[in-house]
Amino acid sequence: MRTLISLLVANALALSGSVYAGDTDDQKIADLKKQLEDITSELDDINDRVDSNERHSALDRILITGDFRTKAHSLHYQNVTWNPAIKVNFSDFGAKAMSGAFGMPNDPASPLGKMMAADPNLAAAFQSGQLQGIMPYVLAQPTTQDIDNDIFYTTRLRLNLKAKVWDNVSFAGRLSMFKNWGDSTGVQVFDSWRSFTMDGTNGGNPSGDWLRVERAYFDWKNIGGSPLYLSIGRRPSTYGPPTQYRENEKRGGTPSGHLVNFNFDGATMGYHLGDITGVEGQVIRFCYGQGFESQYGNGEMFGDIVTKDTHLGGFNIDAINDGKNFLQFTLFGAKDVNDGFKGTMAFPTQLAGIFAPTMYQDMQKFSNFNFETRVQPSGVIGDMFLGGIGFAREEDNDVKWFVSGGWTRADGNGNAGMFGGMLSDAVFEAQLNADGSEIIMMPSAADDSGPKDGYGIYAGIQIPAPYGKFGLEYNYGSKYWTPFTQAQDDPIGSKLATRGHVGEAYYMFDINPRMFIKLAGLYYDFEYTGSGTPVGAPQDIDEVVAGSAYSMLPVVDTAFDINASLTVNF
Repeated sequence: MRTLISLLVANALALSGSVYAGDTDDQKIADLKKQLEDITSELDDINDRVDSNERHSALDRILITGDFRTKAHSLHYQNVTWNPAIKVNFSDFGAKAMSGAFGMPNDPASPLGKMMAADPNLAAAFQSGQLQGIMPYVLAQPTTQDIDNDIFYTTRLRLNLKAKVWDNVSFAGRLSMFKNWGDSTGVQVFDSWRSFTMDGTNGGNPSGDWLRVERAYFDWKNIGGSPLYLSIGRRPSTYGPPTQYRENEKRGGTPSGHLVNFNFDGATMGYHLGDITGVEGQVIRFCYGQGFESQYGNGEMFGDIVTKDTHLGGFNIDAINDGKNFLQFTLFGAKDVNDGFKGTMAFPTQLAGIFAPTMYQDMQKFSNFNFETRVQPSGVIGDMFLGGIGFAREEDNDVKWFVSGGWTRADGNGNAGMFGGMLSDAVFEAQLNADGSEIIMMPSAADDSGPKDGYGIYAGIQIPAPYGKFGLEYNYGSKYWTPFTQAQDDPIGSKLATRGHVGEAYYMFDINPRMFIKLAGLYYDFEYTGSGTPVGAPQDIDEVVAGSAYSMLPVVDTAFDINASLTVNF
């Protein structure tokens, strides 16, 4: 632009010189030159502004907004109990032992002799004929303790990206960093399923000081001039309604937050029914996605594949969404669910003592070390289905309230890995290791393959209060309640995945329209083990604490989280 204007001015000066070259009126020439100098100065000013606007327009192709939150928790856990055992088919074990498959019990060099020498109680029970049928094989002495983490800080940074591609095409994305203060390891000790981060939950688990791509997708609206739209990419499937109220933000995701808070890659085909029915905000969506890739990048080689891709599909319907009333229906299923996901973890020393005794001996020399390992599922355990209905209303006096009901069904196929099958425990059978020197226990099948239905309820209210707003929430999950909400960033665990009761109270102080302080408290009363995972049979917490039931991973009886946070939107 600057070059073009300069050329125009130069040409004007050259022309003026030729026109007035023979004119004896020097004053006219001087006046004209003065006018041209004024025009040149004005054009320079315009040129600077044009260049600035061009740069601004180029940069504004992508709009960047975001939020920053720092949070302090005081976490307290009561009756944390570890009472590990596996279910063993001792009838099968006895038959193999009597046949001599494991060697002679009085031969200290035989696999059976080694096993009996290492576990005298097992030897006595075996010799007295007490080991019959499927029975628990206790792996360690039970322990129970209270755990207090008096202060636990986190920082979360989220950067929203938006770009208008064309009149009816847009792009949106979100990059997120979520970390503990003083911790960027990214790999946690596997003491619970929550500590094992994976593709769908990385954005909601503290990891390190790096940005993850939490969302990245495009929207193609009004296809062919119709109310049809298509969206493909890493989906906005976290912090959906009605969980936005406790977050003090607008609706964060498409599906019900009571059922889904889980990142996945997929596509949505939607239709704005409101254009036909006249009901404001009425939209029907068919959603498809993939939750697990079973072949590329896994741990299986040469086609010996034992897992399958997990595909998701279903409908999400906003029946009413008029800015005051919101009614939503959700129904979807997950086909070929595996007994875990690909990821990394720090292997617990306690489990090494049980399952890797040779390695455990070496670990004693480095007692403060954990070895890191990559894991993947061992097989397909069944299918899952979820459904729900939620209603929220925002009153004229700024009172907001909601109720939501959810249903889950797990259809197991009888398969099981080390930690169990679909809401069922694994039954282990004894066999020799590869060189025939040791008896090992390997999962053979699930102890129950029937369908299991769970349900959950979720309700809350938010009312205006001095300097801000006050809210109360309650949720309950039954024994087999298994929603996909593992990416919810509550440090004790997704409150909406809890098999038991959770109560929450909070007060939000509005500092300004883009900044607020939140004081909150959550109380968890767990009734059954395994909250948030479809793997393993839920056990009664009271029975685990009493020692009459078992759990491979530690279980929590009750817990509470008192926290304060400061959030800035920019």
